[in-house]
Amino acid sequence: MRFFAGKYDIAVIGAGHAGIEAGLAGARLGCKTAVFTINMDAVGNCPCNPSIGGTAKGHLVREIDALGGEMGKAADECFLQMRMLNRGKGPAVHSLRAQIDRRAYSTRMKHTLELQENLELHQAEITELEKTEGGWLLTTRLEAQYEAKAVILATGTYLGGKIYVGDVSYESGPDGMFPSKYLPDSLEKLGMSIRRFKTGTPARVLRSSIDFTDLEEQCGDEPVTPFSYDTLNPGENKVKCHISWTNETTKQIILDNIHRSPMYSGKIEGIGPRYCPSLEDKIVRFADKKRHQLFIEPCGLDTEEMYLQGMSSSLPEDVQIKFYHSIKGLEHCVVMRPAYAIEYFCADPVQMNSTLEFKDYEGLYGAGQFNGSSGYEEAAAQGLVAGINAALKILNKKPLILDRASSYIGTLIDDLVTKGCNDPYRMMTSRSEYRLILRQDNADTRLTPIGREIGLINDERWERFQIKQEKLQKELERISKTTISPTDQVNSILKAHNTTEISTGVRLIDLLKRPELSYEILKEIDITRPELEPNILEQAEIEIKYEGYIKRQLIIIDQVRRLEKKLLPRDTDYSKIEGLRLEAREKLNKVRPENIGQASRISGVSPADISVLVIYLASLKNNRTVGSDDN
Repeated sequence: MRFFAGKYDIAVIGAGHAGIEAGLAGARLGCKTAVFTINMDAVGNCPCNPSIGGTAKGHLVREIDALGGEMGKAADECFLQMRMLNRGKGPAVHSLRAQIDRRAYSTRMKHTLELQENLELHQAEITELEKTEGGWLLTTRLEAQYEAKAVILATGTYLGGKIYVGDVSYESGPDGMFPSKYLPDSLEKLGMSIRRFKTGTPARVLRSSIDFTDLEEQCGDEPVTPFSYDTLNPGENKVKCHISWTNETTKQIILDNIHRSPMYSGKIEGIGPRYCPSLEDKIVRFADKKRHQLFIEPCGLDTEEMYLQGMSSSLPEDVQIKFYHSIKGLEHCVVMRPAYAIEYFCADPVQMNSTLEFKDYEGLYGAGQFNGSSGYEEAAAQGLVAGINAALKILNKKPLILDRASSYIGTLIDDLVTKGCNDPYRMMTSRSEYRLILRQDNADTRLTPIGREIGLINDERWERFQIKQEKLQKELERISKTTISPTDQVNSILKAHNTTEISTGVRLIDLLKRPELSYEILKEIDITRPELEPNILEQAEIEIKYEGYIKRQLIIIDQVRRLEKKLLPRDTDYSKIEGLRLEAREKLNKVRPENIGQASRISGVSPADISVLVIYLASLKNNRTVGSDDN
């Protein structure tokens, strides 16, 4: 018999990385919030890689933190090893990555939810979702019912989850948890468009069964660079990771058994991630490659489980053991948890607008893998935005819409709601046309004022931010005014670094613009330099060296933002606009873009179609003007 159990402003379904950020954001903005999870022990779980960050993903974590989110702080507290990736490349692609203690991270996030004012954490499977006059009615498997003004779906891979290992398949969430079995039917009953995606995870093996003798070591960076601007003393690296490679024997074992893979036998219907394929998929797709790299990474300080990054598979367990044993260092490894693939339901994100609210279901939001993305960081970013916007809507405040030029978060959401995704979406630096502007070093400059305005940045954090910005501006002014004289010492340094010597005084800023030179190199002759934090020096040097490129990107951004201001009426019927091609009419009616800029990024909408839309908007404006004159 059903019974009424509570009433909330915001209900979050799921307590993974998206659900955590959504719940915390809603509660911190003053809304009474409930977070529902099938299993309390799975809050903040990392069922795949025990890491946070990585290429482009590190940018997302920094941006989450700059807005007032939690992921960066938790990663800093629970890291085992911290590394800055892509240091040999330009600053636009530098990305921080942390190997974390997955159990410590989960515990830390669960406790954060438990301590958060305005937030209640409930272990319950939501089985039914119904629209009501005042919001939404949620029903649990135990027949408890809750009311909420807004609901955020952050179901991860639990929604209709199904595990595949060879010929064996069964209903399950990740890590042997129960799946969300009944909610998919309720969503389809609402009329929502959902589909099946697939992802996978590698085996975990016993540390003592690995022979590390001939494996390449991968150490962390010293000193450690933290994710969060709140982390003042990040600590030291605690572990080393190791690298090994597959070989021709590994390849042959997989090819001999490829017919036993559910992905190739046709048992798996869901579409897998293009940029994070299983090992068998790598072997087939890249048949000319003789070997593939794998990383052996610890899962925590209080466990002997080691994660084999790059080795996800859905082959039968006996085949997995055989091909793992063909790899250097793993010849006698003991598989503690076999690899598996998991198939799950997710929504087509073009059903949502840029706030992540569904266009046809007021007060209903989606976040994370439910929206067709993959990755903890992508999920957390969407959860934060969904939580913020749900709260702002309830508080009758202006929504948060991050555009592509503001952040990787804005790029991620715009890609999802405008272009959709045919396979699990993964953030990459190449997805942003503004990546020189959207660097991880300036995430706070770009987004902390927004986080402050929303209400997620406290006074202490805001004061530190302002002090940092003041120091940065003073340093840029000092560099532009400081003149370096042509002394023997100066020219000796210039000659040693293969750059032209000087015969007259040269401004320090002009020397720093030279690609051969850096702050560190010029330290001895820069006698007026104040003691500054490394991140300030880094940001100043990047701003100087790439000044020309940055100015050009800012001009383009200004042009694009003008198109973003040309709003399209939500009730526009594009099939009735003369001059639009048939494909454009279909795509525009499906996506229902919010503005001309978004319309221009829809696949199948040409520049000629955009011209038609601009003329159409002008005609609407003229008609309104004529109407007002007649009155």
